[in-house]
Amino acid sequence: MIFSVLNSEAVSTSGTSLVGTVKTTYGKLVEKFDEPTYTYGDKTTAEWNLSFEVGDDSVIATIYDWKTHDTPMGEYDWHIGGFSMDAVDVVTEALNKEV
Repeated sequence: MIFSVLNSEAVSTSGTSLVGTVKTTYGKLVEKFDEPTYTYGDKTTAEWNLSFEVGDDSVIATIYDWKTHDTPMGEYDWHIGGFSMDAVDVVTEALNKEV
């Protein structure tokens, strides 16, 4: 069970890598996680750096588009980065959780 989510530049994502994808819209990501942490980077146009508090643990996840010209607004397979598959699990759980 997720207790809280932090979307911040302060979340250390160094060393994360692609662990999965989630099909959703930009609007749903903004609704759940607020505006992207970064926009228009080197190979992404939108990226969230997230830290999920799950029980006594933290799970780090990034959500980002990859090599798109513009930020996808419709349904898109957003990339999920993390240190383990737990990142996919918490992102999916958060997106499916009722507001």
